[in-house]
Amino acid sequence: MPGLALAYMGDAVWELLVRQHLLGQGEMRPHRLQKMSVYYVKAKSQAQILHFLSGDLTEEEASVVRRGRNAKSGTVPKNADVIDYRHSTGFESLIGYLYLKGEHERLRQLAASAIQYVDTILRKG
Repeated sequence: MPGLALAYMGDAVWELLVRQHLLGQGEMRPHRLQKMSVYYVKAKSQAQILHFLSGDLTEEEASVVRRGRNAKSGTVPKNADVIDYRHSTGFESLIGYLYLKGEHERLRQLAASAIQYVDTILRKG
């Protein structure tokens, strides 16, 4: 499956995981939920998450990340650096790949590490 298709699925799965996490934290106000979710889903954060996780990825997972990162999307969001955007696409490709392959335990493991990283490093900084 093409890297951008994996990233498309990964974007949705990551958003769902983040929403579950935030609701689990007890936040229920939609405006606050939206503000808090930005820390997890913006390209810069996803790029940093990917760098944080990179040492724990299998060769197969790293290959999926490279495929997603190197995919040519044709556009870059106006609020994202091109390099961060490419790395975030690689991260989303990995999430989509694990989800579609049915590797849900591995997905939960990486997502838990990623969320903890955002909670302890990115949201505090």
